[in-house]
Amino acid sequence: MLRTFKAVADSGSFTRAASLIHLTQAAVSVHVRQLEEEIGAPLFLRVNKKLYLTEEGRALLSRAESILREHDEAKAEMAAMSGASHGRFRIGVASTSVTVKPLPEILGELKRQFTVLDLTVAGGTSEWIVEQILQGNIDTGLVSLPVEDNDIATESLRSDKLVGVVDRQHKFGRAREITAAELAGAPLILGEKGGNTRRLIDLFFEKANLEPKIVMELQRTEAILKMVQLGFGATILPQGAVRSDVARGLLRTVPVCDMNLRWEFGAAYLKSKYTTPALDFFLKLCRAYIREAED
Repeated sequence: MLRTFKAVADSGSFTRAASLIHLTQAAVSVHVRQLEEEIGAPLFLRVNKKLYLTEEGRALLSRAESILREHDEAKAEMAAMSGASHGRFRIGVASTSVTVKPLPEILGELKRQFTVLDLTVAGGTSEWIVEQILQGNIDTGLVSLPVEDNDIATESLRSDKLVGVVDRQHKFGRAREITAAELAGAPLILGEKGGNTRRLIDLFFEKANLEPKIVMELQRTEAILKMVQLGFGATILPQGAVRSDVARGLLRTVPVCDMNLRWEFGAAYLKSKYTTPALDFFLKLCRAYIREAED
């Protein structure tokens, strides 16, 4: 209605205004009348078939010009963002392994596609990242699954078996299989609480009525592996995370009786019918790079 009012004020005619904004003269009259009813005062004086702004009309015209200008600027900005030319895109990452590969490749392609995108990456536990998504501080996260929140949508990208891991000189280093009790009784180095992997491990020992001997809780997988290599204890990790160290003879994997746990990793974001072009492209890249890395 403000745009109709401004067209009438600028043109001095309902007929010319209708032509300018591609409405019928009747529609223009209705818009102006509704605006006058809403304000509670006439906006135009009609003298000898000419229109003159009232005092209220002049005051509204000044405000209308400012409001319409802000509206048009905001609309242009939103169009630019949805057109992938710029905007802000914030990513949370819970797995340190993907920060080495393939996250840099994913971010590189994302930046080439959206050249002026304000891109930020934050590390943390899966639990923290989900909280940040819900609070609007992060747009998407690469986290351990599942995520138990109805407002969060997830997509699985990788799945792997959890295995016991020890150094070459460990007492379990040559064992074909160990029991959960044996593993619980050994010094353990685990990831910090707040991630689904740690939750799965804690639940496994809880169901077995065992209290594991945890000597270290570390955030980074690389740090856990280094401590295991130095003989400070055993750990439980996804098989893929230790594949290269096992191949080089630095570590050994040990099957654990009845530990049928799988680590699942994927993307999380707010559940909505609308997703931004940046998020759509990021998910497409994750499907290609992370699933390909698994294969």
